[in-house]
Amino acid sequence: MLRGKDRADEIEHRRLTTSTTITIHVPRELRVECNGARELSLSASSVRAALDELKRQLPTLYRNICDETGAVRRHLNLFVNSAHVRERQGLETVLVPGDTLFILPAVSGG
Repeated sequence: MLRGKDRADEIEHRRLTTSTTITIHVPRELRVECNGARELSLSASSVRAALDELKRQLPTLYRNICDETGAVRRHLNLFVNSAHVRERQGLETVLVPGDTLFILPAVSGG
């Protein structure tokens, strides 16, 4: 098993040389934009690349996730597996085969 720098080097190599099939979990509120699908599969090497692919394939869904500048809308949170992308490298977070990108609405109370 690779650790530390060796793992980071392997992930970067995979990112540059292969396409990565990942799953995107779509929240109920946005499923109307993708024919009711709960999950989508696509190839992307980073969170930003996944969003770019959504923009290409499902532009209306993309516009519900990102604003006109490409920033994730404030009422949504993105997680790769169980980690918020802000706790990693933001939209540059590297994706590896089998990762799941969760799009979750923000929860607030009052």
